[in-house]
Amino acid sequence: MQRKDKVEGEGSYSGTKEYNERQRKFMESGKVDDAARKAQPKSEGEKNEMQKAERLGKEHIKGEDPALRDPKKIPDDPNFPRKK
Repeated sequence: MQRKDKVEGEGSYSGTKEYNERQRKFMESGKVDDAARKAQPKSEGEKNEMQKAERLGKEHIKGEDPALRDPKKIPDDPNFPRKK
């Protein structure tokens, strides 16, 4: 007898499959460049806020890629903690 709740454990294979399919369709739709332009920060302040939020979010991840700590790879982020 099949379970009605369709619990898939730690990961959702069907959810991943659906997500990947939606992403493929979006990429093929030709709307990626327009969406990227709309997602850009509208001001220098908004840009700084977005970079700060990204940096704070990354503080919580485990095993961050050491290459991300290379200041040459992130030259325009005033919120990035620089090693002196």
